[in-house]
Amino acid sequence: MDDLSNRGPQDRARINVGEEHELRYWTKTLGVTEAELRAAVKAVGVMADKVRAYLKK
Repeated sequence: MDDLSNRGPQDRARINVGEEHELRYWTKTLGVTEAELRAAVKAVGVMADKVRAYLKK
């Protein structure tokens, strides 16, 4: 079960767009909108390094 008092993701290598606190963390960290983050995860999967690389294109 996720610790909701921890505002960051459970696993910083993966992005879980199903968790509201993770959406907030990753959109702020990556400087993207929720829609952009969801599209990137859909395109390349949940691994944060792949999402970062995709968003830099």
